[in-house]
Amino acid sequence: MSAYRDKDPRIHGIQTTIRVVPNFPKQGIMFQDITTLLLDPKAFKDTIDLFVERYKDKNISVVAGIEARGFIFGPPIALAIGAKFVPLRKPRKLPGEVISEQYELEYGRDCLQMHVGAVEPGERALVVDDLIATGGTLCAAMKLLEQVGAEVVECACVIEVPDLKGRERLNGKPLYVLVESH
Repeated sequence: MSAYRDKDPRIHGIQTTIRVVPNFPKQGIMFQDITTLLLDPKAFKDTIDLFVERYKDKNISVVAGIEARGFIFGPPIALAIGAKFVPLRKPRKLPGEVISEQYELEYGRDCLQMHVGAVEPGERALVVDDLIATGGTLCAAMKLLEQVGAEVVECACVIEVPDLKGRERLNGKPLYVLVESH
C-alpha cells in the first residue's frame, strides 16, 4: 500500500523536497536525503499528517522508530495517535538491559537494540523509518518487537527504493510508503 498510488495531492510536494545525493555514503549508493524535506514545513507536516491519517484508528500502542531518521518521523506520529515512542538504536546507545538483532545493509552489517521492558507482549506496534531499501533494517526491527511478543501491524517509510526489493524480504508484512525512488 502506498500513498503515491492513491494520488494524494500532497505526495508531489513531499517528493520534490527529497534530495538525491549520488555516491553517498559510498560509491554506487544514491542516498535519499530527507533533510531537505525537513527544511520545508509544509512538506514535513504533510508527511506526518499522511501517516497520522492512516494510523489514528488502528489501535496502535507502540511506534518504534529506527535510528536515526525514524526518530524524526516516529515521535510526532506517536503523539498524534496516542501511542508511546520506542527508539530502536545502534549498539551501545541505550543504557540498561537491551535485546539485539543483527542485520545486513545494502552496504554492510549492523545491529539494532531495544530496551528490555519497553514493549509488552500483545502490544500493537508500528515500525517507522525514512526509507526501505533492501529491507534488512525493517526485518531486524520487526524481529526485535516480535521477540517480546508485540504484534507488528505495519511498517511505514517515507521512501521506498523498489529496485532493491526490500518489500519482498518483509514476508508479507504490510508496508506503507509515501514515495518511490528509482
